[in-house]
Amino acid sequence: MKLSNPQADIYVPAGELSPERALARVTHLCVGAHQDDIEIMAHAGITDCLDTPGKAFGGVVVTNGAGSPRTGSYAHLTDEQMQAVRREEQRTAAAMGRYAIQLQLAHPSSVVKTPGHAGVAADLAALFGGCTPEVVYLHNPADKHDTHVAVLLRCIEALRALPREKRPGRVLGCEVWRDLDWMVDADKVALDAGRHPQLAMDLLKAFDSQVTGGKRYDLATMGRRSAHATYHTSHATDQVAGITWAMDLTALVADPKISVEEYAAAYIRRLHDDVRERIRKFA
Repeated sequence: MKLSNPQADIYVPAGELSPERALARVTHLCVGAHQDDIEIMAHAGITDCLDTPGKAFGGVVVTNGAGSPRTGSYAHLTDEQMQAVRREEQRTAAAMGRYAIQLQLAHPSSVVKTPGHAGVAADLAALFGGCTPEVVYLHNPADKHDTHVAVLLRCIEALRALPREKRPGRVLGCEVWRDLDWMVDADKVALDAGRHPQLAMDLLKAFDSQVTGGKRYDLATMGRRSAHATYHTSHATDQVAGITWAMDLTALVADPKISVEEYAAAYIRRLHDDVRERIRKFA
């Protein structure tokens, strides 16, 4: 398997297959911008594969993790050292979650934000072309992190370029840096993120440089999932222990003529209409 960046990392946790064969096994694929995004976004996919024979999870981190905040025992590390730490943390999480394969493409964020960058396009084409997943988990277009949105756009471009028979059956945009609880209920895709709670916490704590380095992603993510499960509906008891909300992006991949910007704006318009209608109903 050839990747464009010399710092790219290919890890097959079980070590029994070549990277190409491991990637070909993947049925649930998550492509995130940074180390730990996968574990925040796609716990439902990780546990689907753990619980279902014949299913295999694959993770891809597009950027190199440079520029992350750090305090305490990580405060003295150079940016290059911090990137190495984060790379190993992602490998640890992949082993814990029994991923079929973990790829880290190691592109700088500035490169990913550049439309048409040859290396990013080639890497994404290779990984999407190397498997035929049932579902792909991506960032969502309403995320407030610039790099997350840029990675999403590069992924949509790569998926649209695939032959129709190679495109995934379902593409979901998941929440990380902006919750998707604001979407109207009819638009929400509920991902069951309440299974294997100890594993969920362990996966998040694998990124010690973030958790003890000043960002409590473990507590925040577990709390958000629990809150979503309880506040999902007011007139029914909780059906699952945790929910990650997602936006269905399958239509964006199926029809390249659809504008990503307009597609996202339509969700916001439906929220706008829902709020106004509810107020008018009782005014």
